[in-house]
Amino acid sequence: MAKVRISISLEPDEAERVRVHAERAGMDVSSYLVNAAVRQMAEVEAAEAEFVGVDALIADAEKRAEAHRAIDEAADDSLTADEHREVDEAMRLVYGAGEATSRGQGEVA
Repeated sequence: MAKVRISISLEPDEAERVRVHAERAGMDVSSYLVNAAVRQMAEVEAAEAEFVGVDALIADAEKRAEAHRAIDEAADDSLTADEHREVDEAMRLVYGAGEATSRGQGEVA
């Protein structure tokens, strides 16, 4: 199969850096850039393959979550004041002090 030519444009300082790195690697600029691109593609493909199972779990969880409607926290009277305080404390442990509480306020009343 015949090779395909791809033209790229670089800023002069970037082109010089590429030329210097290619020379240090004992390669011409074209070979150096092809090598770098192929290596980058392999890394991305390996990462994608590594996380395909996690991505599927996330997609499934998001799909199942769509079936549940959001709770209107401001109108949620199902928790007692003590339960709200417990939730607020747990949220502060996760997000840090000053973040939103279970009642949508900055601090517990």
